[in-house]
Amino acid sequence: GADVFVGLSTGGAVTKEMVKSMADRPIIFAMANPDPEISYPDAKAARKDVIMATGRSDYPNQVNNVLGFPFIFRGALDVRAKAINEEMKVAAAYSLAKLAKKGADESVAKAYGKKRFDFGPEYIVPSPFDPSVLVWESVAVAEAAMHTGASRIKIDIEEYREQLSRKVEEKLKRWSI
Repeated sequence: GADVFVGLSTGGAVTKEMVKSMADRPIIFAMANPDPEISYPDAKAARKDVIMATGRSDYPNQVNNVLGFPFIFRGALDVRAKAINEEMKVAAAYSLAKLAKKGADESVAKAYGKKRFDFGPEYIVPSPFDPSVLVWESVAVAEAAMHTGASRIKIDIEEYREQLSRKVEEKLKRWSI
């Protein structure tokens, strides 16, 4: 049985039987939209140990470009990057992985009606509603731009991190989250 399925095809392409035939703790990234190759409920019904992500916001581990574009652009713009290079995109991806491993704070869990989100099968991708994504990803992108010579200006990365963190805190207070 396969360890991983990454789908970018069409809804319904994967059956419960296919999921049952996979190795222990299979990883399924069913990315077809609006309907994934197999639905989250069907995959979970087939295998309780499945680790799954889809493009859907109504199930755990939503993979969506909203986790990338705004924050890649924020980091690039703040260092006046000449271009967005591969190193900046990889830095963005690694920042998301690090943030997921940290888990989400109470305000994010609350948005989903949960008490907490810890790294694990139901939380391998940060939530698009996690305000920390702005800080983690933008800082990683800006730093990568400076290291690779893509930036037109150099900034103090710790000062930048603090500035973004303050913005997040101000927004959270305003929204009473």
